Amino acid sequence: MSFFSLTSGCSSSLGVKSSSFTVQLGFHSNVNNSFPGAFSSSPKRTKIKKFSVACSSSTTDPLLVKAARGDPVSRPPAWMMRQAGRYMAVYRKLAEKHPSFRERSETTDLIVEISLQPWNAFHPDGVIIFSDILTPLPAFGVPFDIEEVRGPVIQSPIRFEDGLKALHPIDLEKLQFVGESLKILRQEVGGHAAVLGFVGAPWTIATYIVEGGTTRTYTTMKSMCHTAPNLLRALLSHLTNAISEYIIYQVESGAHCIQIFDSWGGQLPPDMWEKWSKPYIKEIVSVVRSKCPQTPLVLYINGNGGLLERMKGTGVDVIGLDWTVDMADGRKRLGSDISVQGNVDPAYLFSPLPAVTEEIQRVVKCAGPRGHILNLGHGVLVGTPEEAVAHFFEVTKSLKYDSSSQNHAVEESKLLV
Repeated sequence: MSFFSLTSGCSSSLGVKSSSFTVQLGFHSNVNNSFPGAFSSSPKRTKIKKFSVACSSSTTDPLLVKAARGDPVSRPPAWMMRQAGRYMAVYRKLAEKHPSFRERSETTDLIVEISLQPWNAFHPDGVIIFSDILTPLPAFGVPFDIEEVRGPVIQSPIRFEDGLKALHPIDLEKLQFVGESLKILRQEVGGHAAVLGFVGAPWTIATYIVEGGTTRTYTTMKSMCHTAPNLLRALLSHLTNAISEYIIYQVESGAHCIQIFDSWGGQLPPDMWEKWSKPYIKEIVSVVRSKCPQTPLVLYINGNGGLLERMKGTGVDVIGLDWTVDMADGRKRLGSDISVQGNVDPAYLFSPLPAVTEEIQRVVKCAGPRGHILNLGHGVLVGTPEEAVAHFFEVTKSLKYDSSSQNHAVEESKLLV
């Protein structure tokens, strides 16, 4: 792959040869319910068709999958982390009827309906299943609750060897609502968007299991690296096996692409992440590759500026950049042989729409015409105007790479408006 030798609009130069792409600006509102694959019927009435998921490259793959692999594309595909959620009025109305988050995220009809809410409204290039990184925990022996104020709560955290006795191999029968939801989503969006599954990385999942819930300091977990390293390794190894199987299950159920969230990996010093997180993610990638070698894997870590090169060593296809990393710097550090995702600051969506347009242009130009999935640098913030989200996707769809930039290299890129 080759990328831009960046000029104005990017704060650093990649020093590689590339060529231009054309950006067509303007807000062309063409979103309507007649869009192919739009969800127009109740999920309860959807008849699930049997289909086999081929883990191989195809010319009919969605735009996002092609970009993840670094294949030539006409424009950058786009989706958003936390794409479905409280910023949408339709979601808030549904949540009033179903106030339990676990009900919403563990009931097939509700999962499908919520996952498709942003698809119906904005038609992003990726439709991510509405779920949670903690969803699979009960399936391998770790029950949890979600409380209104405290958030996720694990009543019996694992801090001693006896706690490991509660763990067992993942029982995918207990996660059928995930598999069924992915099958329906795959049918509803057809080939017009990629269906995305996701998991938590072993380190991140282990923080909840050890700490007993959310934490700001991670002191119990971090101290265990020194006080009970064998126990921690055993826990991480068990999680690695369970998460690997869960990913393969999601792919076999219809997910085109999987994102691995090591949400709290950025809380570790880089040398500690190298020891306590990276090897387990690398093992997951290896196991999934053996089953589905062409399924793109994305790795996202919040606060990953100090970890980019190490993240690349996991073997994933795409590195998600948070908004604190300059896209040009990220490209320079990661090289041209891996795709990137991101990384508009979520707070930009509270800005005037012309400012949003300019930031999208800047990020896309810095990322270059190959191997880029446009996203936010973190999840959509509560209170984000839906108009801004619609504008984000409309602007993205108006972008167009110069076809020559896909095949020929020149000394300097040009951004034609």
